[in-house]
Amino acid sequence: MGAPQVPVARIHDSALRRIGERVAAGERLDAGDAMALYRTGDLAGLGLIADAVNRAKNGDVVTFASNQHINPTNICVLRKTCVFCGYARLPKEEGAYRYSLAQVLEEAAPAAGGMTREFHIVGGLDMKAGLAYYTEMFRALKANFPHVHIKALTAVEIAHIARIEKMPWRDVLIALKEAGLDTMPGGGAETFSAAVRERISDKKLAGAEYIGVHRTAHELGIRTNCTMLYGHVETLEDRVEHLQMLRGLQDETGGFLAYVPLAYHPDDNELGRELGRQGTATTGWDDLKQLAVGRIFLDNFQHIKSHWIMVTPHLSQVALHYGVNDLEGTVVREKIYHAVGAHTPQAMSLDAILKLIRGAGKAPAERDSFYRILRTEFEPDRRVPAGAA
Repeated sequence: MGAPQVPVARIHDSALRRIGERVAAGERLDAGDAMALYRTGDLAGLGLIADAVNRAKNGDVVTFASNQHINPTNICVLRKTCVFCGYARLPKEEGAYRYSLAQVLEEAAPAAGGMTREFHIVGGLDMKAGLAYYTEMFRALKANFPHVHIKALTAVEIAHIARIEKMPWRDVLIALKEAGLDTMPGGGAETFSAAVRERISDKKLAGAEYIGVHRTAHELGIRTNCTMLYGHVETLEDRVEHLQMLRGLQDETGGFLAYVPLAYHPDDNELGRELGRQGTATTGWDDLKQLAVGRIFLDNFQHIKSHWIMVTPHLSQVALHYGVNDLEGTVVREKIYHAVGAHTPQAMSLDAILKLIRGAGKAPAERDSFYRILRTEFEPDRRVPAGAA
């Protein structure tokens, strides 16, 4: 929509003001600039830059999708090494589960009413959930709910299936795409720093391999999201390196749809106990800064999403003036983040998400999974999705 109209006169931090002038001039920022953005104490000024960049790309429109989360298994071979996770279980551990196909279809049943437009499917690294498990699942979902888009399986899950089947990532992705996979979520990135991954997710897919799986997906025409888990043991330098790697792949392929920062929750996981941070999640200051820096530095991304499940709907509403143009959708029965202390509702009604967006002075629009606008006019809808609090 044109160059960002950054109101630099309203920015108090002189270093931040200079960055705002460069952003307005269309200059690309480097790692040093990103560090300055993270270190500024002028949160309001940071928001002014991020909001100007977002308005130049997306105007005042804030999109959301009517989606439904399905987590088919919590059994995970990395149960003992991903110390930030409270969701995973070993096969014989109390609470372990793996859905049958019938259970998956039962979980998906609310989509029959036409409200759901996307299935978001992720789970654990289960040795008995290989390629056949997911291809059968995707085909059945497409047969029963042909109108619903399938966004499924993180890069970590793709690599896990490839190991089980002794197949290249590419062949796994081709088979899943043929079975009905439309796009992929961005989970599993955590923080790309090797030292951080050794501390919080030893033996998990390395950062370069995460990038490799997404590159392969993009080459096959499978668009993806990307994430960063922040607020644990990473440094600001680690965050900047992570953003640089994401921006680099986007320069190369253009295959990322959205960047979604994910706030670490310390409850009910080993890392939180080790750090002595039970009940102490990220601050609103850090959450807003993480979103704003992503919007400003990732200049080749159209969409920045706030995950209201992790940072609360109220902070996500404020984030609409810190560079965010997309909110996690209506959602049904989210399990993974609630397993580690998220106290947000399990779902959000259409009326609630419309009220949140309009309350921020923005214009709501329902989108499909490729960010194409489906509608901007809404009749009052008092239905609450199954699983809502």
